[in-house]
Amino acid sequence: MVSVGDYAPDFELMAFDKTMVRLSESIGNRVVLLFYPAAFTGVCTKEMCTFTDSMNRLEAAEAEVFGISVDGIFANAAFADENEIGFPLLSDTNRLATRAYGVEIPFVMPDYTAAQRAVFVVEADGKISYAWIAENPGIEPDYEAVLSHLDS
Repeated sequence: MVSVGDYAPDFELMAFDKTMVRLSESIGNRVVLLFYPAAFTGVCTKEMCTFTDSMNRLEAAEAEVFGISVDGIFANAAFADENEIGFPLLSDTNRLATRAYGVEIPFVMPDYTAAQRAVFVVEADGKISYAWIAENPGIEPDYEAVLSHLDS
C-alpha cells in the first residue's frame, strides 16, 4: 500500500472516451486519484458527483482529477454521461493500478475484486501528499479535508 511521501506508482489506463491516460504524463501537475468500487452504486455516484460539483475549487488548485474503477469503459462512459461527471473515469479492468496502490478488495461476488474507495493526491514531483483509504466501501471521503489539502 502506498503512503504519504511515496512516489505514486505509474499506470496507463483507458478512459471512458477510449483515450489512454498515463499518470507519468501528468507529473508536473497535481493529480487527484479517486478509486471507487463500482459505477452506478449509491455511494460512488454521490462521491463522483460531489467532486464534480467541486471542479471550480479543484481547478483553482490546478489539480487534474481521475476516477479509477475496475468497471469497463462502456460502464464508465454511461456512468459519466448519466451523472455529468466532470473528469475522466479510467478503467482498471486488469487491476494493475488497484493493486499497485494497495486498494484491491473482494467485492460482492465470489472471486471478484474491486477498488476500495480511496483518495490520493499526487504532487507535481510525483510524490503522494495525501492518502485516504476507506475502512469499507460504504464510507465517503471527507470532501472538505481533500479540498482543504489542495488549497494549502
